Amino acid sequence: MSAQSADAPVGRDSPMEITAVHVVNGRRMTPPWPEGMQEIVLGLGCFWGAERLFWQLPGVHVTAVGYAGGVTPNPTYKETCSGRTGHAEVVRVVFDPAEIELDTLLRHFWEAHDPTQGNRQGNDIGPQYRSIILSVDDEQRATAERSRDAYGKALEAQGRGPVTTEIAPLETFYYAEEYHQQYLDKNPGGYCGLKGTGVSCPIG
Repeated sequence: MSAQSADAPVGRDSPMEITAVHVVNGRRMTPPWPEGMQEIVLGLGCFWGAERLFWQLPGVHVTAVGYAGGVTPNPTYKETCSGRTGHAEVVRVVFDPAEIELDTLLRHFWEAHDPTQGNRQGNDIGPQYRSIILSVDDEQRATAERSRDAYGKALEAQGRGPVTTEIAPLETFYYAEEYHQQYLDKNPGGYCGLKGTGVSCPIG
């Protein structure tokens, strides 16, 4: 057992109950996806603003927020925010690769946050806010690693870095509570922690 999981909450067998309907576009947030769709799971700090960033992009079919990259099954928001589950706050992005390429999604990912901060984004501190890319296959992982290297060089040229973003295979995506889904549509004046470095990403 890893040190991270030694004091992790036990979690639960039952998944979070949600309506599974995206309140912005009315599409299902749970699989199966329409034919031809792909998905990737991205963490770039607080998931409220991160989800809005992606649902607004042409070619993105649907988004959902949740928890991934840790050990506790079906965690709650409170458990994840304790930093003991090992999970990050993430966005599941389901997209049509005929309309938006993965490189383009990753460019938005890199430019919308600071991937050099380790377990934090600005004033949001803890492993749940770490920068992370969770891929569904080897091709996605290779694309993510290539984009990380390219952005790392761009950051270095501006005297910033190194990139601390974790890139790993997606094991399980756990849906967050209903009130977190499309939070900034339900709460237009709500908190959005997205803040990029101002450095352009040379991909996508």
